[in-house]
Amino acid sequence: MPYLDRQNRICGFLDIEENETCGKFLRRYFILDTQANCLLWYMDNPQNLAIGAGAVGSLQLTYISKVSIATPKQKPKTPFCFVINALSQRYFLQASDQQDLQDWVEALNRASKITVPKGGSIPPATEIVKPPVVPQAQERKPQVAYKTEIIGGVVVHTPISIN
Repeated sequence: MPYLDRQNRICGFLDIEENETCGKFLRRYFILDTQANCLLWYMDNPQNLAIGAGAVGSLQLTYISKVSIATPKQKPKTPFCFVINALSQRYFLQASDQQDLQDWVEALNRASKITVPKGGSIPPATEIVKPPVVPQAQERKPQVAYKTEIIGGVVVHTPISIN
């Protein structure tokens, strides 16, 4: 059951399908951190882990395009399953019951929703705030765009940087 921790983050256990095609779900502890703009998952509650044990996965909330309940066609025989569509990847997660399913889907949709301030005026460039610092788990596994080429029969992935 998702709950709010002392830092006002939504936390709780969910099962995640590590590889989209394998069908094997693993139990992980999730933290939806709207301040850091990311969803993190750990092997267990970080309070129970060794000092320095980082997240095993993370996802920037700005990359999420849609969170919805998985259809029986997508995940047959998997009750309380929902899917996070982010970039070109799908993350299938399974809640423990219907209430957890609804709570997580609503929380993730709220957190990843893009809001435009009312008033119609765009703030001057001097008022634009830099994005929050990315947690260490994100630094280990950056999510960047790549250009893929085949050169001499070898696949080469080149990071695309916008300067």
